[in-house]
Amino acid sequence: MTTTQDDVTTNAPKALVSGAGFAGLTIAFWMNRLGYQVTIVERGTGLKRGGTPVDIKDDTVGIAERMGILDAIREKSLPPRRTEFTNLNGGTDVLLEAEQTLADDEDGEYEIPRDDLLDILYGAVEGNVEMRFNDSITELTDGPEGVRVSFREGADSDFDLVLGCDGNHSNVRKLRFGPEADFTHFLHNYFTVAIVDESLIPRDTTRILSTPGRTLLLNAYEDKTDIGFLFHSDEKLAYDYHDEQEQRDIVRAAFVDAGPQFTAFLDKGLSADSFYFDELTQTRMEHWFRGRVGLVGDAGYCASPAAGMGGSLAIIGATALYDAFLSTNGDIDAGFAEYEKQLRPVVEQVQDMAVNFGLATFFPETEEAIRARNAMLSTN
Repeated sequence: MTTTQDDVTTNAPKALVSGAGFAGLTIAFWMNRLGYQVTIVERGTGLKRGGTPVDIKDDTVGIAERMGILDAIREKSLPPRRTEFTNLNGGTDVLLEAEQTLADDEDGEYEIPRDDLLDILYGAVEGNVEMRFNDSITELTDGPEGVRVSFREGADSDFDLVLGCDGNHSNVRKLRFGPEADFTHFLHNYFTVAIVDESLIPRDTTRILSTPGRTLLLNAYEDKTDIGFLFHSDEKLAYDYHDEQEQRDIVRAAFVDAGPQFTAFLDKGLSADSFYFDELTQTRMEHWFRGRVGLVGDAGYCASPAAGMGGSLAIIGATALYDAFLSTNGDIDAGFAEYEKQLRPVVEQVQDMAVNFGLATFFPETEEAIRARNAMLSTN
């Protein structure tokens, strides 16, 4: 599938964006606003669907308003959910009631299904950028005015700027900066998220059950339930990133003896069509750009799902790059430097929060850690 820009002059600078996720679609919107002729190359045959709902809050609300998509987000937003931290005896240790957001609350926050946000962002760029699905970058070669890009499909092309927005297993990062292992930091946990089209617990509820080193997370909204299995591992596991059945087998082995409150959801989660498994990592890099190639979102600064801000940080990062280019009158080198200067403190804060709060909340390793988490949440 290919859609082509209209009304683009041949003299416009060219930007290539790798990845059609939140970071890629957002930066494509902003680079088009800067006057670039934008091409998005995406490995998949279409937008990658599935995944848990996304929080739009704090700075992201203002960005959505700047982009003109806040009303669309509000229309698709989910009702607030109550959160229950339960135990193996069937009781509730901590109950956090849902917080209501008023429609005219400028400081409000919204939760929106991932696919709906993806469609909204795609709608914001459709017709203004070129989309190259089912393709990927194979080589990046610096030239006097930019970067020559080789593709798996099609002829080589020259671009003034290349932006890697292709996630924590970024292909652009590997091609330009080096092996993934040089930049990713293992947080000693693995997680899987499966989505089933039925309500397995009361609607508009999040339920979290933890035993030492293992957590079951259920999110019920609309007529769907997210099933998350999270587990600790001292060492990195060796498995094929492309072998989904092997990944399902790993999760089953980790939870098969966890008790009936876990195993009651195991078959549904592991047989779901919408299934995602990965190690919990953070991407930490000294620099997010080299020459005319830069990284945005998880590719450069993945905070891990423990932060609960993957989608938001992608949108914030893309907008920070746009603002940096604006403030430096489009100078790419100065713009990249300003992007790092302004965004790095935000990234470091989110990554610290993921380690210090997110891991303790969702990945407690001991009974003592579970009790401490419950005590902390009960007093907030």
